Amino acid sequence: MAYETILLEKADDIAVLTLNRPQRLNAWTAQMNAEMHAAISACNDDAEVGAIVVTGAGRGFCAGADIRDNFKARMNAPTPDSETAPVREVPGNWIDLMRSSKPLIAAVNGACVGVGATMILPMDIIVASEEAKFGMLFVKMGVTPELASSHFLVQRMGFGRASEMCLTARLYSGREAFEMGLADRLTTHSELLGEAKKLAREIAANPAPHLGWVKQLLTANGAETDIGLVQRREGEVLAQAYASAEHKEAVDAFLAKRTPVFRR
Repeated sequence: MAYETILLEKADDIAVLTLNRPQRLNAWTAQMNAEMHAAISACNDDAEVGAIVVTGAGRGFCAGADIRDNFKARMNAPTPDSETAPVREVPGNWIDLMRSSKPLIAAVNGACVGVGATMILPMDIIVASEEAKFGMLFVKMGVTPELASSHFLVQRMGFGRASEMCLTARLYSGREAFEMGLADRLTTHSELLGEAKKLAREIAANPAPHLGWVKQLLTANGAETDIGLVQRREGEVLAQAYASAEHKEAVDAFLAKRTPVFRR
């Protein structure tokens, strides 16, 4: 598939997806949404890809929804019950895609606000540049958070900090985001992509089925209060892991004092 709003590069067991509308600070559009769904799905179907890095071209990561192409277009569109209202094709659920995907690392290089912030919350790891700016600016635009961000933001930052970020709609530096728990790692701007790629390669070296099973458990159990159910889920997945060829390879490699080979 040819992409117009993103770039896709694959090398060394990882893929790098770059939001590529730098003249608009990579503001999110319906086309970009569709292309991101398609590219991530393609990476998930590619056995050579073990992990995915998502970053932005130019000065910004993603400056939220494109005001002209999203908000203004919605305001000018016919009412939903009009026979002439345009039918908008929407790809599958973003959260389901993120949590069922191969490991995803967000490398936030600049402005990351609105949907730019909410789209990365369900990703696995967020690496921030010191030059990054994070903001949940929804109330300033007369709207409210989406993409399950009212859940994932609380999971990442805690109730109080998530409340402050959403209710003030202020911008936070990369360092502030790291100190508040929104970003998992902080690095210099020049080292950002290298750091994210290094982390992606480290993850990609592990067996793909087991990475998926770990994500499955973290998704199901992260906010689960029934500990018995948590253990049952873990037991079911662990039984699959014990029966896997990768487990046998790991044990054999350990006993033979060699590096396991999970990809052939």
